[in-house]
Parts: sequence; C-alpha cells; structure tokens
Amino acid sequence: MNMNGPVAISRRERLQICVEIAARLHEVFGEKIAAIGVYGSVSRGTDGPFSDIEMFCVLKESSEPVDYSYEWSTGPWKAEVNVLSADVLLKNASTVEGQWPLTHGPFFSPLSLYDPDGFFSTLRKAAESPAREDFKNAINEVLVGEMCEFIGKLRNASRNGPHTYLPYLAMQFAESGAMLIGLHNQRLFSTGSMVLPESLQLPNRPAGFDDVARLVMSGDLAEPAKVVSVCEAFWSGLVDWAGEHGYVLISNRIPF
Repeated sequence: MNMNGPVAISRRERLQICVEIAARLHEVFGEKIAAIGVYGSVSRGTDGPFSDIEMFCVLKESSEPVDYSYEWSTGPWKAEVNVLSADVLLKNASTVEGQWPLTHGPFFSPLSLYDPDGFFSTLRKAAESPAREDFKNAINEVLVGEMCEFIGKLRNASRNGPHTYLPYLAMQFAESGAMLIGLHNQRLFSTGSMVLPESLQLPNRPAGFDDVARLVMSGDLAEPAKVVSVCEAFWSGLVDWAGEHGYVLISNRIPF
C-alpha cells in the first residue's frame, strides 16, 4: 500500500476512477439518484498529475434533506463525493456568501456522468439567479465581518505584537480583498491558486489592493513595518471604495 500520498496518474486514469465511483454510487443509491457529476479541475480539464477527484451525487428530493460527504484516500489518489438532495444543492447554488467567487464555480460547469433529466442545466440556472442585491449584502458582510476585524488585529499586532502574526494577516487582507473584488464584479475565480492573480485582472479594485496582493504573492512578508504600511493603505482605499459603491462599512447605529 502506498503511504506517501498522491502519485502521478494520467487524466484518462482519473476519469476512469470517476466512472468506477459513479458505478458504485448507482449500486448504493439506485433509483434515488437524479444526477452524478464531476467538478473542480477534472471538470475543467485543468487537473494535474496529482489532482484529487471531486464529485456530486445528487439525490431526488425527499421528505428529509440530504447533505453529507464521503472523503477518502486510497494512497495513490484522493476523492470527495458530495451526496446532496436536489433541493439542497439548488439552494446552495442560488446563495451568495463571502467566498462565492471561489466556491460557486462547480455549480456552473460540472462534467456530467449521469443526468437523464437535465438536472445540471437547472443547477446552472439556479447559480445564475442571484440578484445584485444579494452580492451587495455579501460584500457588506465581508467588509464588516472580516475586514474590520482584520484591521483591528493588524493594529493590535503592530503595537503589542507578536509581529509574527502580521504575515498571516496580510494574507487574510489579500484573500478577502480578492473576494470583495470578485463579488463586486460577479466573477468567479478558476481555482484557489489563481485567486490573487485573477483578481488583479478585474476592474474597480480598491486602492491599495494591488500592493497587498503583490506583497503576498512575492512572499516578502518579513518586514513588519512594510506589512503594516501596505495593509493600512489598502484599508484606507477600501473605506473610499465602499463609500463610492454604496456598500455599508460603517454604521452609526446599533442594528437591533
């Protein structure tokens, strides 16, 4: 048995494993299955030699919603199968939250292995259904729930230490900033590894974001004063950006 993690396998081999997993799902769930599909890098055709397998097994709607995952490794390869009832998956697809630019790609282009009634077409329509207001609400939540918290932590670490916390906070600033830009433009990122470079290609970026993103991508995070200065500049740009686009970053009243 291989105990050293993933080994290189071809795309053809990986797709054959997907077919074998689908066959096993049919054995286990039978007529309950509405659709089976592959998502992630395998569905996009960008999987590398060590990529894992990610799949949907969609069950027909029933009285009890279903939402759980099987995740396992054989040693040479790893797989995850999300088993969800159709209503749960459609609701997930139509919901906008802070990580939407990264999490919702699978709903738009799964590779179908079994879809007799065209469920994946319905799934895409659900993913396309959110209104601009839904994106605005998600942006407000990221601004207040994450960015306000990060700037407070940054200032605490800058004044009281530990300075070793600052590189992590810079990465959080960069990633959450990228999510805000993706949400604002209603654009998806292709994969986690491309969040920062792809966000730099989108319009209407807050002032200071580019410097934070490039600092993080360079890995040049050892100088505390530089990290603090770049993150503070981005925060100032974010405040202006929120006001310019009508997002709620600061409120003068308690919301209850």
